[in-house]
Amino acid sequence: MIELLKKKEKVVGVKQTKKAAEQDKLEVVFVASDADRRIVEPIIKICESRGIKINTENTMKQLGKAAGIDVGAAIAGILRS
Repeated sequence: MIELLKKKEKVVGVKQTKKAAEQDKLEVVFVASDADRRIVEPIIKICESRGIKINTENTMKQLGKAAGIDVGAAIAGILRS
């Protein structure tokens, strides 16, 4: 499922993902399994309340690589098409 980050329009990072979630623009959110919970928990709650799918199977390194950035990513999201 993480391969979607390579193919579809996305947001990467806490601020961008939170903004997109609040605007109900996300199809699915990827939360790194090794991300700091204090940072990602508010976004997870927004996603749960709006029925946005949440995937927690990958690490920060894997998310960053799939998103095409040189550093790890705590969270990323696929935008609705």
